[in-house]
Amino acid sequence: MRLALIALAGALVLAACDSGGVPNPAEKRSGEAEPAPVAANAVALRPDGMTAGAESFFFAAGKVEVEAALAKALGEALRSGENPECGAGPITFTDYAGGLTAHFQDGKLVGWNWHLPQDGDRAASGTIALVGTVQLGTPRAGVEAAPGFAKVEASTLGEEFALGEKLGGFITGDRVEMLYAGTQCFFR
Repeated sequence: MRLALIALAGALVLAACDSGGVPNPAEKRSGEAEPAPVAANAVALRPDGMTAGAESFFFAAGKVEVEAALAKALGEALRSGENPECGAGPITFTDYAGGLTAHFQDGKLVGWNWHLPQDGDRAASGTIALVGTVQLGTPRAGVEAAPGFAKVEASTLGEEFALGEKLGGFITGDRVEMLYAGTQCFFR
């Protein structure tokens, strides 16, 4: 009987240590859908990172790995640099053909923006797309009809919009000119 009481007390102590229904990280991860791989020369942008070829990266992925996968998918970087005066802290960036810029802090991916290519940029050797219906060049009516669309009122940067809580962009004229997610270095 005494052994049964000790076992019962032990079970109650373990039950009291329950996390209240919060899954541990391994359980949480197993319940999430993995981003689907894309073609070897394609990049799929997501609100939480990107997929380059068969490799998926969430924000906080290592810079070396992200840059290697992007170079494989889009060709070697066009340029890279640093902005030490960013309000979010110093940011380094790497630009690729097709208008993709990857942002890094402390050697980790923290954001991306996809914009119209700059004059003198070489043509992309791969493709870039945002997961969903909104893309660069999407007409105003298309982005305004997208789920989660909201104008960013009083933006000092132009006609800015949000798509849910993690994506944003800009419209110039009647078309989407830039899309972004994660840490940006916009001076407002």
